[in-house]
Amino acid sequence: MLNLERLRTLDALARHGSVGGAAEGLHVTTSAVSQQMAKLEREVGQPLLAKHGRGVRLTEAGRLLADHAARIISQVELAQADVEAQRGCAVGELRIGAFPTAMRGLLPATLTSLRAEHPELRARVREMEPEESMAAVVRGDLDLALAIDWHNKRMPVPAELVRAHLLDDAADVAVPAGHPLAGRTEGVSLREFAEDEWISWNEGQFCHEWLVFTLRGTGIEPRITHIAEEHHTQLAFVEAGLGVCVTPRLGRGPVPHGVRLLPVCDTVRRHVYVVWRADADRRPSIRAAVAALQATAAAIEGGEGA
Repeated sequence: MLNLERLRTLDALARHGSVGGAAEGLHVTTSAVSQQMAKLEREVGQPLLAKHGRGVRLTEAGRLLADHAARIISQVELAQADVEAQRGCAVGELRIGAFPTAMRGLLPATLTSLRAEHPELRARVREMEPEESMAAVVRGDLDLALAIDWHNKRMPVPAELVRAHLLDDAADVAVPAGHPLAGRTEGVSLREFAEDEWISWNEGQFCHEWLVFTLRGTGIEPRITHIAEEHHTQLAFVEAGLGVCVTPRLGRGPVPHGVRLLPVCDTVRRHVYVVWRADADRRPSIRAAVAALQATAAAIEGGEGA
């Protein structure tokens, strides 16, 4: 009889391509992955891994068994979803990945509500970029992921996932208090910042690509001089007079005294949504979490409109 946890380890190895990647995805040590694979090889009576440079690769038998493992794990997840749905209660563990501003702006209230309404449901949250968290949901390493795209640049969502809209998050341009446009009372156009230096997110991230794409679309070749992961760090650089940045409103918190926020007349918005695997759609825990997220998002949008 093949052990399910060892099949999960093999599946993780096939998906991640390395022992280290599999260990990170499974939240275990690399030695634990190696031990599980050694036991699985003894169970099947043939090698499943072969040395490849400094790492390992799956043998032909390993690839064959990994294909079966993926289907077996998918069926187990469907069975778990059906059993949970039949019971009708949101119970067990729910693993969530969220980008930083959603961690601050959406999840605290959502998790408090879930804990009160579903005391047997245990949520575990990790801060991750949307591309990373959606891939983790596809792999089965997460149950839910909070993701974003922009009004003029959409992020591809894998076909295996279901998505639900949560809210539209407006963004402003942050400028130093001494900036020529700092006293503007009406909306500004991005074209008015053609001569400014910009503070952006890390290169390769979706939001960085969006900023470059959007500025070029207005005829600006962006002069990005500083890169900072966190919005609060970006605002600190703006306050110091080192450039301007786009700053979304969700989870923004207090703005430094020396920063002025200017709404954009052509409305810069992020679309915030949650995704989960289609084969987990019947799980009450998924439905409970999505409902709680939507309630929190509605309260945020209601507060903005008040």
